[in-house]
Amino acid sequence: MPGWIDKQKNILDFTFSSILRRKGKNIALLLVYTLVVFLLASVMFLTYSIKREASTILKDSPDMIVQKISAGRHDPIPLSYLEKVIGIRGISSAKGRLWGYYYDPIIGANYTLMVPDHFSHGPGGIEIGQGVSRVRTTFPGDALDFRTWEGKVMNLEVKRVFSPESELVSSDLVLVSGEDFRALFGGSKDHVTDLVLRVRNPKEIPTIAVKIAELLPDTRIILREEILRTYDAVFSWRGGILILILAGAVLAFIILAWDKASGLSQEERKEIGILKAIGWETSDVLLMKFWEGMAVSLSAFLAGIILAYIHVFFFSSSLFEPVLKGWAVLYPQFRLVPFIDASQVVALFFLTVVPYTVATLIPSWRAATVDPDSVMRA
Repeated sequence: MPGWIDKQKNILDFTFSSILRRKGKNIALLLVYTLVVFLLASVMFLTYSIKREASTILKDSPDMIVQKISAGRHDPIPLSYLEKVIGIRGISSAKGRLWGYYYDPIIGANYTLMVPDHFSHGPGGIEIGQGVSRVRTTFPGDALDFRTWEGKVMNLEVKRVFSPESELVSSDLVLVSGEDFRALFGGSKDHVTDLVLRVRNPKEIPTIAVKIAELLPDTRIILREEILRTYDAVFSWRGGILILILAGAVLAFIILAWDKASGLSQEERKEIGILKAIGWETSDVLLMKFWEGMAVSLSAFLAGIILAYIHVFFFSSSLFEPVLKGWAVLYPQFRLVPFIDASQVVALFFLTVVPYTVATLIPSWRAATVDPDSVMRA
């Protein structure tokens, strides 16, 4: 047993001395390797975190949204539809919502105006998101001008600015009273923007949706699961686009690994020949090369993962933010909550570490099985 331990220690010592002898080559390899892992891991972390963030935010959203459709367009829905829908068995609650988009020509962006269930400020007051406050340099006590559907100017006083923690969902949001909303957008008091429903048993949602479609054929039913699938598809597609953009870096890494597998340098061949001549077995040589490959690949993998984590969750993924998150004048400034999919990390490990490690063993095995004299004379 002590002899085996000494042997393993000698193998590890020679492995590290071999790495240090070719430190220039290994440092260059490590930098390229780390860069590839960093880029791929950043895309994976960012895509997965945004999808998880979206699913978390939408978790408390209504089970169904009912909209009236006229000639393929969304129209205000009569409140009489609410009375018909609430009678369907299985629906626990139903209510109408007032909301709409208001274009601000000053900054060239749309606000989302919404009437909350309970608004304490009354007519003339509004609550705004951080994005609106930032681009309009407006704070509590200031006033914002809105132009009504009749062309008149309406001044509304800012009573509150939402906290930065809610900016992901409230950056462009403006809460107003029902009276001010109808003054801005017009419309009848017996109409609302849409209906939102909650169902007691989630398994009954598809059945209830079919009943609503039969009862109200001029409506469109949007399920929460459909919204989640849309977000998932959008961010998966954007993540795929980024992976394609990074295909050049991945291809460079594959070429690098292939070059490593194609053969050893003359110096490395002589080194293996000397080791064989002094009594090393083929398994010892392969173990030494295995640890050499693992030292480089694991160092690059861990460094790439750590840098990607810092890049995504501490610096808001500044390199890829416009591609994956999208762009807007009222773009929310937020820090993602760290969500990491372990299966993706394992997949990245097998995609990068395993091929390189195997690539270092193939030429080493070929050199170790050749007669030491012929290798050293070559």
